[in-house]
Amino acid sequence: MVDKKLEERNIPGMMSRSNRFVEAEHAENAGTALKRILTYFANEKFMVFSMLAVVLVGTVCGVYAPSLQSKAIDIIAGTKEGIISGTLILMLVIYMLYSGSQLLQGLISARLSQRIVRRMREELFGKIVDLPIRYLDTHSHGDVMSRMTNDIENISTTISQSLPSLFSGVLTIVGTVAVMLYYCWELALLSCVTVLLTLLATKILSKKVRKFSRKRQQLLGQLNGTVEEMISGYRTVVAYNHQEATIKEFCATSDSLTKAGIRTDAFSGVMGPVMNCIGNIGFVIIAAFGGYFAIRGMISVGIISAFIVYAKQFSRPINELAQIYGQLQTAIAGAERVFNVLDEVDESMDGNVLKEGEEAEVSFRNVNFAYVAGHPVIRDFTLTVPSGKKVALVGSTGSGKTTVVNLLMRFYDIDSGEIRIGDQNIAEVSRESLRKNVAIVLQDTVLFSNTVRSNLLYANETATQEQLERAVRMSRCEELLQMLPKGYDTQLTASGANISQGQRQLLAIARAFVADPKILILDEATSNVDTRTEKAIQSAMQIAMQGRTSIVIAHRLSTIRDSDVIVVMDQGRIVEMGDHEELLAQKGKYYDLYMTQYAGFST
Repeated sequence: MVDKKLEERNIPGMMSRSNRFVEAEHAENAGTALKRILTYFANEKFMVFSMLAVVLVGTVCGVYAPSLQSKAIDIIAGTKEGIISGTLILMLVIYMLYSGSQLLQGLISARLSQRIVRRMREELFGKIVDLPIRYLDTHSHGDVMSRMTNDIENISTTISQSLPSLFSGVLTIVGTVAVMLYYCWELALLSCVTVLLTLLATKILSKKVRKFSRKRQQLLGQLNGTVEEMISGYRTVVAYNHQEATIKEFCATSDSLTKAGIRTDAFSGVMGPVMNCIGNIGFVIIAAFGGYFAIRGMISVGIISAFIVYAKQFSRPINELAQIYGQLQTAIAGAERVFNVLDEVDESMDGNVLKEGEEAEVSFRNVNFAYVAGHPVIRDFTLTVPSGKKVALVGSTGSGKTTVVNLLMRFYDIDSGEIRIGDQNIAEVSRESLRKNVAIVLQDTVLFSNTVRSNLLYANETATQEQLERAVRMSRCEELLQMLPKGYDTQLTASGANISQGQRQLLAIARAFVADPKILILDEATSNVDTRTEKAIQSAMQIAMQGRTSIVIAHRLSTIRDSDVIVVMDQGRIVEMGDHEELLAQKGKYYDLYMTQYAGFST
């Protein structure tokens, strides 16, 4: 048995031909999800009715054609009067109508599915943009993306393929059974023996296929995980001489995957021959009993021919319906996951506009906050950041520094207390107005796959070229832009993957300067640049921060020595406050942190 060290992953595009038998995902409340899906169809009534009409025409043609074939054979055999040329021409017209309806059905269903899915996708993306930060922090980003891609795609496939097949399959079964009973009810009942055999064989074989399919998908995930970890951590693998161990793990998983794949494909491959065998048994039954009934004068030879076609028509949709049922269940489950996101409460953008003016004093008054109830992160936090001053927050990891910033930006709302900018409580200020007046540079730099110019203008779309150049000079990005092949118009690929992490952070700092905000927040903004560049940026920041309220979070204490006030945090509380020299003289928490970094020993 393969050691289950790796997280199981689903790999898009690696589904086998046997996935029609993989166990379907089920919705928790299928009825409610189905009703909501139908509301999307309500806006496309014309196309829905058009598709149903085309399906009905195609089904009628498919059921009527074997009857004409029967009539033509009887005319040729001389057992029935009629004009053979007229019958053959009518057969040709019916088959052409049938083919045309199949083509039209595919076009209409594809257009219908894309229109419904486009609306659903737009609603979902709009919802994701408006979700509160808490939702995205507490849900896997991969899961949210999966709802936008995999779940929506399942719905699209079901509407374009499974839904028309479901309608035509049901109508075909009803029409075929009715005609067979009309011609000879005895032979019709005998033909149903093959249906029972088909259902029994499908149940037995699909159970085996599902078992080994699940095993194969699990092993595919493990194999993919092994490859992904080896590639992403290749330097570590080589550095510790773990190549052989990695190869053994890969080969063990690969061998198990091969065995599971062989078993899955073997049982899946048997399905076709078994169905053909059952179909041939049906033909033998029809031929034998049909011949007997024909000798006794109960039916004609043409009817026997029609029954052979009808038996094939009858068994095909039964096999398809079993597959369609699983696809419908998966689509409804995917729709339910999409609706769960759509039902989330939007981040409120209501509130007053932040007052204009130069004054931007920030004050925290007895603020308490917990991400999870009962586990406070910020405790009775009281701090005033004077307008135009630079205040630094320092402390060990987990002390609550970044949380203070999250609360000021209203990424999260406080549990108690209040935060004020000037004389306004930010709980009464709209998030849009608040964030227009605050610029933030995070430790984890985010750039977008666009030009350098577009990334800089992201903070202020109305900024002039002169303002861009000033921000670039202040952030020491001039040399970087000179190195880029097209300067400001250089395209950043994969969110800035074609430049270094330090260069990305320089651009993020420049973007914050372009915003020209009342309040500037720097969360480890120089953590990914070298010491020389850091010193250059620090000198530039002194200019940028003049007359601007600034909050700086830093682990490198050298970057905040010149702060007007240094606030030392521990377990969500302020334990010390003062300037650099005062805190060193106290020989408390700040002194310990400083000595740890610069004196060469731990405290």
